[in-house]
Amino acid sequence: MDYKEAGVDVEAGRAFVTQIRNLVHSTFRQGVLGGLGGFSGYFQLPTGYKEPVLVSGTDGVGTKLKIAQVLNCHDTVGIDLVAMCVNDVLTSGAEPLFFLDYLATGKLDKEQLTQVVAGIASGCKQAGCALLGGETAEMPGFYQAGEYDLAGFCVGVVEKSQLLDGSQVQVGDVAIALASAGIHSNGYSLVRKIISDRGFAWNDTPDLLAGKTLGETFLTPTRIYVKPVLAARQAGLEIHGMAHITGGGLPENLPRCLGQGQAIKIDPNSWSIPPVFQWLAEAGSVSAQAMYHTFNMGIGFVLLVPPQQIQQAISHFESQNVAVHIIGEVITGSGELVGLPE
Repeated sequence: MDYKEAGVDVEAGRAFVTQIRNLVHSTFRQGVLGGLGGFSGYFQLPTGYKEPVLVSGTDGVGTKLKIAQVLNCHDTVGIDLVAMCVNDVLTSGAEPLFFLDYLATGKLDKEQLTQVVAGIASGCKQAGCALLGGETAEMPGFYQAGEYDLAGFCVGVVEKSQLLDGSQVQVGDVAIALASAGIHSNGYSLVRKIISDRGFAWNDTPDLLAGKTLGETFLTPTRIYVKPVLAARQAGLEIHGMAHITGGGLPENLPRCLGQGQAIKIDPNSWSIPPVFQWLAEAGSVSAQAMYHTFNMGIGFVLLVPPQQIQQAISHFESQNVAVHIIGEVITGSGELVGLPE
């Protein structure tokens, strides 16, 4: 016997690395040392920092991958993978520097996985970080044919004096919400159950979704907020806190950026909830409370800014083609979010 008979094609693995080399190199930025193929990736810290702090984050895409695999559409989930990591790192005020991916599959399909890596490269370019390296694991017997899983890892840097850790947030700060591109990469176990149990198909085009199929709608990639938010800080916008609205929605994520003795009060009528969430609520008979605790409800990222900075924030993000809403303010409390439907 040999390894290939056991289901692992080493030659195919080498060919895959060759095929994605240009995609990886297209993401390189200043600071990258060396190329693809070593045991490690190398990155030199940018100059100009007095007390640089490295910030790390890791995440996956979850069961959204099941939809990509069923529909044989793999060019967007890589963007999701990057977005879930870089948006988390961004909440500390850090600039993402480099990204690593882990890709595991039962049998290496070069064309399928090249699409995935193309998405990862696209996400890295949107975030301004380098795809420094990764790992592709062929694991026969562990995954079914056509299945794969993804994990991502990001490292960023921020000046210690500019690190956002909750201590800058003040009672009276205003919550500025940046629109999501859809449901992003959370709540897909519930999405899939609604589709399956209620007899829908991925090529259905509900009236609420304006001609888009369910497959297109739910494979819309997660928005990456790095460049517009970093540009806002560089332009002098005083940001006291940031939250990435992921699993658990606003109730779980927004309070994470608060300081001691603080809570946040929001007005759920201050923004228009996108039709995809209305469709999910109606199709799955999902309560308002469960919707807000599962999905982002149209808000992907939130900034806390002083009241006098509201207009500057609105003008900046509108100039970046990111829809923005004033949704609430910081109040005295014990780390809770108030104002949502019960």
